[in-house]
Amino acid sequence: MKNLNFFIFLLLPWCCLAQVKLPLKTILGQIAEKHHIRFSYIEEELAVYTMVPPDQSMALQSKLDYIEQRTRLEFKAITANYYTIYNDIRMDKPLCGYLIDAKTGMGIENAQVIISGRAISVASDSRGYFELPLLAPNAITIRHLGYKENTINPQDLYVPDCPKLYMEPVTEALQEVATQRYLATGMTKTDTGEILVRPGQFGILPGLAEPDILKAMQQVPGITSIDETVSNINVRGGTHDQNLFLWNGIRMFQTGHFFGLISAFNPYLATRIKISKNGSSAFYGESVSSLVDISSHTRAIDSCYNAMSVDLISANFFSKVKLSKKATFQAAGRRTFTDIFTSPAYKQYENRVFRNTIVTDLSDTQQVPIDADEKFRFYDFSIQYHQKIGERHDLVIDGIAIENILRLNEYSTTRFRNSTLGQRNFGGSLSWKTQWNDKQQTELQAYWSHYVIGARDADFTQLQLTDQQNSVSNKGIRLRHNYSISEKLETSVGYQLDELNVGNTDEVTDPFFSRHIKSVSISHAIIAEAQFKSANGTSVLRGGFRGNYFEKFGLLLVEPRLVWNSKIRDSWSFQLLGEQKSQTLSQIVDRQQDFLGIEKRRWTLANNNDIPVQKSSQASFGITYNRDGWLLTAEPFYKKVTGITSAEQGFVNQFEFANATGNYYVSGTEMLLKKTFTRFYSWISYSFNENRYHFDQFSPARFANNVAVVHAVNWAAVYEWQQLRVALGTQWHTGKPITSAITFDRDTDNPANSRVIYATPNNNRLNDYLQVNFAASKNWKVNQKMLFGVSLSVLNIFNRRNEIDRYYRVNTTSNSFESVTAVSLSRTPDVSLKLLF
Repeated sequence: MKNLNFFIFLLLPWCCLAQVKLPLKTILGQIAEKHHIRFSYIEEELAVYTMVPPDQSMALQSKLDYIEQRTRLEFKAITANYYTIYNDIRMDKPLCGYLIDAKTGMGIENAQVIISGRAISVASDSRGYFELPLLAPNAITIRHLGYKENTINPQDLYVPDCPKLYMEPVTEALQEVATQRYLATGMTKTDTGEILVRPGQFGILPGLAEPDILKAMQQVPGITSIDETVSNINVRGGTHDQNLFLWNGIRMFQTGHFFGLISAFNPYLATRIKISKNGSSAFYGESVSSLVDISSHTRAIDSCYNAMSVDLISANFFSKVKLSKKATFQAAGRRTFTDIFTSPAYKQYENRVFRNTIVTDLSDTQQVPIDADEKFRFYDFSIQYHQKIGERHDLVIDGIAIENILRLNEYSTTRFRNSTLGQRNFGGSLSWKTQWNDKQQTELQAYWSHYVIGARDADFTQLQLTDQQNSVSNKGIRLRHNYSISEKLETSVGYQLDELNVGNTDEVTDPFFSRHIKSVSISHAIIAEAQFKSANGTSVLRGGFRGNYFEKFGLLLVEPRLVWNSKIRDSWSFQLLGEQKSQTLSQIVDRQQDFLGIEKRRWTLANNNDIPVQKSSQASFGITYNRDGWLLTAEPFYKKVTGITSAEQGFVNQFEFANATGNYYVSGTEMLLKKTFTRFYSWISYSFNENRYHFDQFSPARFANNVAVVHAVNWAAVYEWQQLRVALGTQWHTGKPITSAITFDRDTDNPANSRVIYATPNNNRLNDYLQVNFAASKNWKVNQKMLFGVSLSVLNIFNRRNEIDRYYRVNTTSNSFESVTAVSLSRTPDVSLKLLF
């Protein structure tokens, strides 16, 4: 301590002698007073300069020379005591600049350019262009949620042209962009095969003015939804439960509002979304299909802003507050207002969910009318606290809540029932990250998630009450350590402890029946991964493995992962991806009437017997051409998933109540062609899938998958200019496979024994699905701190009646059988108003 005090004592004279910078106007005032002269100048031309004053003992001309050497100003003597000051470069333009993404070279929109110490800020447009209203000696701070904060000297803008200012995006390490603007602005493809979406930079897609990620990902080749919902997304022939959805490391079991018509994730919250169809990192487990990793974390304590929006379905808000130089807090929420106002868009969504079936009695081809009166609402809410501790440590606390609530009165001429349905997902996590040095980083995360769906089906006609509940709890820890051996090679090792608890409850009053099942699974995973990048940056190789040990079964599975990307020439590159994955959690359908027949799927755990652990193997080879605004990609693939159950596939034919295990095999090709002009770009994608089941217990054993979409084509044209964006596009794919009914085997003595006689499983298809969508948005600057935007979208412009499902059932009351046809969303316009400040 004495040595430290002595050291400080030695430094004090130097600290006291340090000179302070002063505004140039103040310095000129001192010179004028000292030498009894006057200066004439334009204040705005001086306001940008601050400097250390010249020595008081210097002669007048030496002082003027001193200032000229440090500025762009010149002094001209009019008389012996009168001088004019002017700029040596004519500034016939405003103080301006272009904010450019250092990775992609594209303009950065909606960045805040703030003059420090003054209540003045402007926002950049779609080109990254901004203008400042006046000059100031203060530093200029540039902030954007997706980029590192940047501070510039005003003199950097005091040039004849508007300079380009490059900003570094907040990205994960070793995520190089291979394809810029993959489909829309803000969507890129990395050299390791993932598709990255940055909602803060998101442009526009047909029918999607706001960055709804689960709808946006359905534009990607190979990703469809057989029933146009975000709760039934099929990636390369897989079912929705085979996808892994993470929000800040928390596993999400509920992904949609309005029972799948709207994404459950707030569009203003995420800073980075990663989508992987194949070759995912070994640090991700528990899925045999795709990965969707949503993150709202940023590395720095960065910019803060607020956003509010309202559309015809819900109201939304986001707020990020800087508590100190090392701490931020953010919150976001969304809620329907249908209890106050019912919009036309809500009516269309309501019809799609609750009245989207035409029930026809095939014995006399008469429609059986069913009316319903429902009260529905949803909400989602999330919070985040980020605290930097010292220079190396970051603490982040996250929380999220999602809920759908339905109260339904349903009645026909013979029946009436009053029912309720609730679906909710809560979660939280605590993350600690330490950057030990330039080469090593460690991250530890503890997470928890709880999902529950419950329904009460009250049938007053039959005096029967049914209560059902399905719940999943997930908790665990993740540990990851990254070590950068060199600029070319980075290694990572990790460990994950994961626990899953699943409960299923069913109770019926008449006749009385009660069932409660609870199961637990604990797994341990050891992960190792390495990524190598060639010296010239033309090749990237990432390989790793994940060793999963499931305590319940004493089962060890080792899953290799591989990604290889190499540039053949400047314009051509190829990619080889492969992976093996597994999962123990899946969704099954016991009865089509479960949970009011709206959300009839329930989560269940593998028992390594009649519900095996699912395993997948996948390989793909891709080639990309990218030059002069042209982008062409082609990727053939092969995928095999074993251990699936017939209950998971949701059969509504002769296999509806069967209990069998089997596999499915998918082979296909995905292609994309895109051309970019100055303000306009257009793309078309095509996917081909050959997707078939193999169940040894069934006859026939091999037949088409329930979600097999053989051909799919997406097309879009997008125009972007400054703050205006317009998009028009179509989605087309072959119809869903269905099983035809041959005849009806009526039991006149006991209608409960009557049954439908079916043809070969999935022997037919519905008509092709076709939808044309439109979207447009425009932003205006209200003032220097506020931006106002309007978005318009129209789904299914031509109001095409698309059939998305058809099945048959026995009506025991009339002892007949009925066909049930579900139809798509009708023409649905929506308007969104937003305010950023």
